[in-house]
Amino acid sequence: MFLPIIFLIELRAMANTASARKRIRQTEVRTLRNAARRSRMRTFVKKVETAIAGGDKAQAAAALRAAQPEMQRAATKGVIPSNTVARKISRLSARIKAIAAV
Repeated sequence: MFLPIIFLIELRAMANTASARKRIRQTEVRTLRNAARRSRMRTFVKKVETAIAGGDKAQAAAALRAAQPEMQRAATKGVIPSNTVARKISRLSARIKAIAAV
């Protein structure tokens, strides 16, 4: 995945060694990549919450099945803690189950 890093060139700190300069470059790219992953995960979660608010259990369950891998991937890559993902998935599935009880 290519990410635009051109605009970050001006924000770099002054590094004294080649390894420090490389570390700065790596951190910039990783920060952009993690932000994209976090945003993607939030978009999938928002789709689940919208479906839950709409009251359509089948659509909400399908949206959760699509969101789960994205959330797990974010945890695997270290963007968010794995327990946070487990808690969010648990709460979303409980809300989906509650739709039928109403």
